[in-house]
Amino acid sequence: MPNPGLPTSNDLYGEKAYWDERYTHESADDASYDWLKSYKDVAPLLRALIPAKDARILILGCGNSRLSQDMYDDGYKNIVNTDYSSVVIEQMRRRHEEARPGMQWLEMDVRDLKFEDGSFDIAIDKSTMDALMTAKGDVWDPPQQVVDDCTAEVDEVIRTLKKDSGVFIYLTFGQPHFRRRFLTRPDTKLEIKELGEAFHYYLYILRT
Repeated sequence: MPNPGLPTSNDLYGEKAYWDERYTHESADDASYDWLKSYKDVAPLLRALIPAKDARILILGCGNSRLSQDMYDDGYKNIVNTDYSSVVIEQMRRRHEEARPGMQWLEMDVRDLKFEDGSFDIAIDKSTMDALMTAKGDVWDPPQQVVDDCTAEVDEVIRTLKKDSGVFIYLTFGQPHFRRRFLTRPDTKLEIKELGEAFHYYLYILRT
């Protein structure tokens, strides 16, 4: 696994320019970096939440993670990957287009998804929203930009999920106090699972 290229300030995690530069330096064909947990770590949970292997799945902020690659190899063939870094999208498309036909790679911002309403069965965010929350300010009372960005992501996800059957799966180290406010919506059901032992992480399951 390559050096993740940590920024000089955490708020850079929310900047497109930082990610374009980082992925440019991580351009080797086998470069990958998985935030939080690998697919192997969470596969039993995801298989239980996504029993249909033909489900249409949206990966939000895919980066150069192996998540969609490993899910595809596990039988989930209908996956659309999005990231707002054109650099990483082109790298991943080139890397997987022959070995994993049918999987899509699209440059797109999670706050402004270019899909029709009700396009997906499943949406998965593995720490992408976390990057939106790195703006400087009080974590207990986040700046308006953070509130607007996180609200926009969740609004867009709900819009693009199938009504009455869609599931938004969000994996993060973020504790419920800091995340619940963005995931609570009328006419949806939110379930939260605390996972791990020494270091806890959280699985948020939002059902439309």
